[in-house]
Amino acid sequence: MTFRRTRALLGAAVLILTCGCRQEMYDQPKYEPLEKSGFYSDARASRPYVEGTVSRGALDASVAALPPGGANPPGALATTLPMPLTRELLARGRERFEIFCTPCHDRTGSGQGMVVRRGYRQPPSYHIERLRDAPVGHFYDVMTRGLGAMPDYAQQIPPDDRWAIAAYVKALQLSQRATAADLPAEDRARVETGDRPRFSATPPPAGELRENRGLSPVAATEPGH
Repeated sequence: MTFRRTRALLGAAVLILTCGCRQEMYDQPKYEPLEKSGFYSDARASRPYVEGTVSRGALDASVAALPPGGANPPGALATTLPMPLTRELLARGRERFEIFCTPCHDRTGSGQGMVVRRGYRQPPSYHIERLRDAPVGHFYDVMTRGLGAMPDYAQQIPPDDRWAIAAYVKALQLSQRATAADLPAEDRARVETGDRPRFSATPPPAGELRENRGLSPVAATEPGH
């Protein structure tokens, strides 16, 4: 009987100690996010980040092109790419642009994308003077931080792809206002002399016309088509 009582008392003591330990760990003396604090003068338990803080895994050399503090003072944005401008970079930028940007900006950058035609706020055209004169770092910065109605795309688009898109946007701007003087000498000579691809004046057989997209078999064989 004494042994049973002793065992029961020991079990109860262990249970009490276990509950006490669990309660202490469960209710630790700490601040919850956004909890009020009586220690700081602004009464906020959640403190501002130390200037220059970088999230774990988010450090990238290209962020050095961004101005500190979220502001855009003159001269703070990058005016050149942090990597070589290559055909592959522009191809990557075009691919990413058509995925993430065309719903609002459309493929020409005029701001008439599908979601705009369905009621979303229209962004400015890339071809207005203000954006034509903007450095390449401006477009990287907007993708990183967002601007106006445009949210940031920092989570969806990694830094290298943001630079690729920015490079493609500058190329897109140039394509809409390019002159013969912007072409290489060989291509400029071809434009000036009117040397362009020639097409055969002989129409293909009717059977081939039937296979053309947009032509029905009937329309392809009717006179005048």
